Amino acid sequence: MKKPINRHVNAHFIRGAFYVLLLLAVCLIPFALAQRTVSKRTLTFAERVAYQRAIEEVCWRHRIWPNENPDSKPLLDAVMTQAQLEKKVADYLRSSQALQDYWQRPITAKQLQAEMDRMAKHSKQPEVLREIFAALGYDSFVIAECLARPALADRLLRNWYCHDERIHGELKNRAEADLLAHPAVEQMKQTSGKYSEIELARSDSPGEKATRDSAHTVKLKSFEWGQTMHKLAATFHHRGAASQISDAVPIGVLSPLQEEETSYYATAVIAKSDDHLKLGTITWHKEPLESWLARAEKQPAMTVAAGASYSLPKISDMADSCIDDTWTALPGPPDGRIEHTAVWTGSEMIVWGGNGDQNTGGKYNPSTDSWIPTGNTNAPSPRGYHTAIWTGTEMIVWGGYDGSNGSNDLNTGGRYNPGTDSWTATSTSNAPAVRAVHTAVWTGSHMIVWGGSSTSGYLNTGGRYNPDTDSWTATSTTNAPSGRIEHRAVWTGSEMIVWGGYFYDGNQHYLNTGGRYNPDTDSWTATNTANAPSSRTWHTAVWTGNEMIVWGGSDSFPNGFLNSGGRYNPGTDSWVATNSADAPEPRALHTAVWTGSNEMIVWGGSVVGSETNSGARYNPSTDSWTSTSPTNAPIARNQHTAVWTGSEMLVWGGADNQSYPYSDDGGRYDPATDSWAPISSGNTPAARLEHTAVWTGTEMIVWGGRVRYTSYSNTGGRYIPSIDDWLATSTTDAPSGRNLHTAIWTGAEMIVWGGNEFGFPLNTGARNNTQSAPSTPTPTPTPPIPATGGRYDPGTDTWRATSTTNAPNVRENHTAVWTGTEMIVWGGSWTDMYNHRFLFNSGGQYDPISDSWSGTGGSGVPDPRDSHSAVWTGTEMIVWGGDNGFGFVNTGGRYNPLTGIWTSTSLTNVPTGRHEHTAVWTESEMIVWGGGYDNTGGRYNPNSDTWTATSTTGAPAGRLGHTAVWTGSEMIIWGGIYSSELNTGGRYNPGTDSWTATSLTGEPAARSLHTAIWSGNEMIVWGGQFVGGFSLTHTGARYCAQFGAPSPTPTATATATATASVTPTATQTATPWSGRCAPTPRLRPTPPPRP
Repeated sequence: MKKPINRHVNAHFIRGAFYVLLLLAVCLIPFALAQRTVSKRTLTFAERVAYQRAIEEVCWRHRIWPNENPDSKPLLDAVMTQAQLEKKVADYLRSSQALQDYWQRPITAKQLQAEMDRMAKHSKQPEVLREIFAALGYDSFVIAECLARPALADRLLRNWYCHDERIHGELKNRAEADLLAHPAVEQMKQTSGKYSEIELARSDSPGEKATRDSAHTVKLKSFEWGQTMHKLAATFHHRGAASQISDAVPIGVLSPLQEEETSYYATAVIAKSDDHLKLGTITWHKEPLESWLARAEKQPAMTVAAGASYSLPKISDMADSCIDDTWTALPGPPDGRIEHTAVWTGSEMIVWGGNGDQNTGGKYNPSTDSWIPTGNTNAPSPRGYHTAIWTGTEMIVWGGYDGSNGSNDLNTGGRYNPGTDSWTATSTSNAPAVRAVHTAVWTGSHMIVWGGSSTSGYLNTGGRYNPDTDSWTATSTTNAPSGRIEHRAVWTGSEMIVWGGYFYDGNQHYLNTGGRYNPDTDSWTATNTANAPSSRTWHTAVWTGNEMIVWGGSDSFPNGFLNSGGRYNPGTDSWVATNSADAPEPRALHTAVWTGSNEMIVWGGSVVGSETNSGARYNPSTDSWTSTSPTNAPIARNQHTAVWTGSEMLVWGGADNQSYPYSDDGGRYDPATDSWAPISSGNTPAARLEHTAVWTGTEMIVWGGRVRYTSYSNTGGRYIPSIDDWLATSTTDAPSGRNLHTAIWTGAEMIVWGGNEFGFPLNTGARNNTQSAPSTPTPTPTPPIPATGGRYDPGTDTWRATSTTNAPNVRENHTAVWTGTEMIVWGGSWTDMYNHRFLFNSGGQYDPISDSWSGTGGSGVPDPRDSHSAVWTGTEMIVWGGDNGFGFVNTGGRYNPLTGIWTSTSLTNVPTGRHEHTAVWTESEMIVWGGGYDNTGGRYNPNSDTWTATSTTGAPAGRLGHTAVWTGSEMIIWGGIYSSELNTGGRYNPGTDSWTATSLTGEPAARSLHTAIWSGNEMIVWGGQFVGGFSLTHTGARYCAQFGAPSPTPTATATATATASVTPTATQTATPWSGRCAPTPRLRPTPPPRP
């Protein structure tokens, strides 16, 4: 008999259990709240302003106040007004609202969480980010709304605004109408656009003299000349070998309308010879984002993400590590490419390899519209036409060809783990023979590769790779299809189906045969050819769950494009043709994805005569096609990649008719709304060279430089390591676009000055009596450029012009130093409309407090020159070397701005004359190195006026166009050009007169004419040109030199945590956070691709 339970005992048990549960709940609530904040909270405008001030206090504390500055660092209130702070808050709220109002894509809580996670995981100044989190009370809601939202809103809005045809369509239509109404080159000035003219002269060619009616002349070295010709040829829809390029650049023909972030433009070659080009360009400028936003969203809305539920992310401990002699890539998309691969992981698209010479890649997260580079430590060798599959935890790449090493075919590969950003090599034991242009599928446990070609011919062999055991098993060749390339393969769940392709045996053979491979039985079964689509290559294939759909391709290049296809049912071994009545335009080298919702989406590719940006959705149930919207679609391209995310198709890369060599952008297509949005570059500045860069203590600011082949930029960007992200610099009131200018950091502002726009060095004023020219001086007009430079405040993202009253003459290739109170510019040159080059030995001292100039005259001034170097010692400016118009000099001088007296530098033991070298100041010596292809240098001691040669033992190869930074104990030089661009460098220790090479593991792509700054424990390089001078890059990397003495960073003091009840006072206050703490391979697609 069951014993009854005493009801009083039962009551005590229930009460006790209740108290235990209550105690557990009380204990667990703080833990849960620490992990996740679930709230319907809102923030007032005043509260947001208060939190922004707390953030900006952290940033201001970490900004460098140069040792040269005689006054102590002011408080934040002295450099930022309440109005500026409120404007930044209002701007990010307007941006958030615009995303909802104009793109119907409001920022979600999921996106804000992903953005917070990205910052915490990838911060490169974690100590600063921790201070910001602390200043925001470690409140995940506040961090999401006041740190993540501004960053995300700015990134999304800038990217989507730049290329939205709904906003810029009227301007585009006007430009196209102008070109139709004025098709002749002689009519270019009659359009509504801004007309400009430029003459390009190859400087190392003895050719003809410049034409006398050209107002803008730019001299280019041979590699720059080649770059320009290739880009012009691409503009006129031609790609080919260098020997064909000149003929591909027509005279007197207007190019198709081109688009860039800030404008539409069309170009024509007015005159051409072997070493001169005269170009005319019409430009239609887009409305700046800032003015559009102020007009479109007049009243900022108090936006808060719906259903907000946030976890406070842990700032990665790995972010604290700086391992000596190691490289880490900067955020941003990979450089443009073809022959690459792309996989979808469930949260990111990973693109990798390509061009036959790349072993770099990037991870794109559509939630944050941001890119993180893939690590390349232990990465497979560079390659193109390889394969890649996703296993669920790893991306496996295999095979391909290495065009960087004699175009060798490969049978190596690697497994990439995106969570750890690490690579593991795949075994080569029993691996299939080397090959490229093969296929690969993932079965759930094995990767199966098949087909392709090598120097031995076209292959019908393959292998099954097991990543768990890192082992290979050959696939049977019994009944296997014939060897081929450019076929397609899908996995059905039990079999791999391969179909189509091409081989060449003296004749071209396009195929419509295929086979089904069963890995369980290691056996092949031929696919039926009855009713099969016609023979083809460069087609696409998708698996629907019960059918393989093939579509498009080519059966005779370059005009035999197809818009037919077929659905293959392996269960019945039968084909059914796809409807071609309303199918897209015939094409090849396009992409296709299966959505899982009974649709295949095809897009892009090559059509007769060009590329296309059209596409369509195919429904196999109804055998019908629906066109994809052309509005805001990416520019036309082929050889791109595409992945399906579950809700969007992401396309990226490829070859288009505008970018050279290849595209570095893409788009997101949502079939539910039939709409496109661009894939962001992450606010990374456009690829460029001959720009400037300064370090502020919290950010690297790059600005200006040459973009495109004849365009000079007034755009820039701030790289903020604390959140590992970029923020664009404002163009409102910015100086005009230029290159070969100078930039210095004062402690509160970056001052840029001088330089060249369309051949005009920038400034105004009468000619100086000290100018000199290697040819007979000819009277020259004052250039019509009203501004000399600008002062940029990164805290407020604002510009102010520098005075032109008494400013030095127009010039480029000059130098500038900061004394603590003044900027001193000196030397440089100017080439006039008659191609006469004027050199200067004059300069000026600019006082930013009074916005005034004074001269640098005096006795003993060095001879006129450009391409020299200059350093500031604490009391004197030392200039040395350069080009005087007749040769390279090894003379110099020390200038004391207090006395206005020059003193010559000694010629005893002086290095040989040179130009485009580098110089650093060590606190006691000036070290000059390189230039003119030398790998020699010297240390100059101004106290003793003596030179000591730098050792050449272990020194890097000679070069120019490189960079140098001083770490506190070493000089680091990197990059540059000799016969081609370099990715090598060296660390010079003046104490031991010895060199140590910089690591070649994980290093950035070889480049020249880039920039480099020293952050305190790392050198950051960015931009420049690479690939034999034929391409510009927007990539960069951080190089850790832990042995260098870190530059002092102000110790952070305690900051009162802003709370939800804080109301800003009417006094001057901090600047709001703007969101991110204040860019000819073997062309296989032309048959015969591989003989």
